[in-house]
Amino acid sequence: MAPLPHTRRSLLGGSIAVPVGIALSSTIAAPAFAAPALASPAEAPAFTRSGRPGAPWGVQSGEITAHSATVWTRADRPARMYVETSPSESFRYGVRRHGGPYLGPGTDYTGTVTLRDLPPGQQIHYRVVLADPDDPRRAGRPVAGTFRTTPVSRRRDVRFLWSGDLAGQGWGINPDLGGYRVFEEMRLRDPDFFLFSGDTVYADGPIQASVPLRDGTLWHNVTTEEKAKVAETLDEFRGNFRYNLLDHNLRAFNAQVPVLAQWDDHEVRNNWYPGQLLEDPRYTVKDVDTLAARARRAFGEYFPVTDLRGGRAEGRMYRVMRYGPLLDVFVLDMRTHRNANSPGRQSDDPIGILGPEQLAWLKRELLRSRATWKVIASDMPLGIVVPDGAANFEAVAQGEPGAPLGRELQIAELLRHIKHQRITGTLWLTADVHYTAANHYAPERAAFGDFAPFWEFVSGPVGAGGFPAGKLDATFGPETVFVQSAPLPNMSPSENPPYYGEVEIDGESGELTVRLRRQGGGVLFSTTLRPGRVRQ
Repeated sequence: MAPLPHTRRSLLGGSIAVPVGIALSSTIAAPAFAAPALASPAEAPAFTRSGRPGAPWGVQSGEITAHSATVWTRADRPARMYVETSPSESFRYGVRRHGGPYLGPGTDYTGTVTLRDLPPGQQIHYRVVLADPDDPRRAGRPVAGTFRTTPVSRRRDVRFLWSGDLAGQGWGINPDLGGYRVFEEMRLRDPDFFLFSGDTVYADGPIQASVPLRDGTLWHNVTTEEKAKVAETLDEFRGNFRYNLLDHNLRAFNAQVPVLAQWDDHEVRNNWYPGQLLEDPRYTVKDVDTLAARARRAFGEYFPVTDLRGGRAEGRMYRVMRYGPLLDVFVLDMRTHRNANSPGRQSDDPIGILGPEQLAWLKRELLRSRATWKVIASDMPLGIVVPDGAANFEAVAQGEPGAPLGRELQIAELLRHIKHQRITGTLWLTADVHYTAANHYAPERAAFGDFAPFWEFVSGPVGAGGFPAGKLDATFGPETVFVQSAPLPNMSPSENPPYYGEVEIDGESGELTVRLRRQGGGVLFSTTLRPGRVRQ
């Protein structure tokens, strides 16, 4: 189905291809973090094959454990990747070299190195070195980064941020505003990691050179060839991930803050589901499964997610990150295994939004978890109604306040499991709806009451159009304790500044504090939750 006009997901999505031109070299300053090691703005857009190999797209880290981590980069030409680590930022002692892969056209010159035998709970400094594959003595300038390994003691505090939705609805990198400045604000908070809650790119959202604003002025975008149309080829999907990395704020953020990334729909196409055949005239490729396979490969190439590199069939998006004794994060995939969007009124729905295998995995892993807090990272909300056209629904809720139907049946089964197995310390984090909110779910308010009370916190967009708050479905008894949203549909990030959330767990008491934040606006809402008894 073609995107409907005037919706959060599709506004500006029907724009035609636009002239392209990269203006970074004269408009965006160099990164604040590790400036000597990161490429200069003039180098960032270029893909040069002369001289020594460089990494103008910066570095990222992810898959952090107590003793290992994955480091990512992209070369500007064929190169051999190495990573050096040290406990010293100056690299004056304890330097170790970790061998890495050949970076070539098969992975769009991206690659990762898994670092092993690291000390737990420590700040690790690293630098990526790219060498000429035919002459290792010809190496480029190192690119520096840092991360903290996970603690083994529960006495160390844990703090992370989350948000989603970047470069959506036509709002891209605006050099007049200094680019994605929210990432610099988040970097200065020095979190342990960033949960990127889906819509990490908008592959179906072309970026125009300028967009009219309501006050008669223009929003200016950095543009590229791949962002001039909807993504269909593998190279076009890759270009969507490269686009965001042109921003110096994001590159500096990535060099300091590990990323835990999940996907939603816009990595492929608005509101997609497996088996869908598109009627959108912008697409020559009508089979969404073909588009999803290409998007999945590009996602695996541009984030430090080892399982997905090279489009491996056995890789999967859903996974758990165990961040020491205090925290486990369960990253869901509500795209790959779902059924078709529908009115959601069926009384039997074994596929649902997770699929039976992912649901069984989640129930099993929650039961195994000994962490004080179990964060369920959901790329879509539970109780907020997200329509897909006039009759169908995109997320879980379908607007009827009665007993569970459709995809709600699967969530009811999961919530029942959590209650009956006495699994404590669960809370849900999501983005997707382009506003921020704190929703509390309680059985005494619900049509389905066989579950324990829990919270769902919403944040975003981190760099896309802002939209008014959605309606709640009463099936699981949600109550909005706090909400802030744009008053009008698709307000630009300059009119409606980005939202992001912060979670902090106190190592002494185990208490978890959630803060909903806004760029330049500080804390909008805060609440502290006390830990329950972890099941023995």
